[in-house]
Amino acid sequence: MKRSLSYRIALGGTLASMCLLCQFITGVFPVFYIVMPMICGVLVTVMAEETGRKWAFLMYLAVGTLSLFITPNKDAALIFIMFFGHYPLVRPVLSGMKVKPLGFALKVLFFNMCIILYFFLTVYILGMDELIEEMGEFGKYGAVILLGTANTMFLSYDYLMDIATDLYRKKLHPKISGKL
Repeated sequence: MKRSLSYRIALGGTLASMCLLCQFITGVFPVFYIVMPMICGVLVTVMAEETGRKWAFLMYLAVGTLSLFITPNKDAALIFIMFFGHYPLVRPVLSGMKVKPLGFALKVLFFNMCIILYFFLTVYILGMDELIEEMGEFGKYGAVILLGTANTMFLSYDYLMDIATDLYRKKLHPKISGKL
């Protein structure tokens, strides 16, 4: 179903404001600095499902830019920009590959590249040098253990994205489309 321009703009604005609200919550409850960007990623998926990847990418750019400037938790804004905001747009391409193990390997490689870049930006741009100092307490394997834990989280997130997308397509989208 072709959606009107005003529908796409209104939906993008509504979902973007929900993403920014999630980013603001990380300022009040810093413990959610990864969970809320994950939820924002699900909202980007909804935008992509309803209007296409181009409009979802525009929403990602808007939320990423605004969250850097107006939300108090810059770490949550950065993790959204570096991974959770654009992964829902890359994910269907990687999941749709004919050679499934290659698609899975590329997803994991993509995640690791984004997270390593995020870590270096956090340490060297945001000036959180204490992360490197704390890493020393874990011993020489601290970074590997941390990356392994992040990969476990990523696999859970990717699986939950499958469930959330299917749930949206089968349950929520028909109810919304039927009322339009």
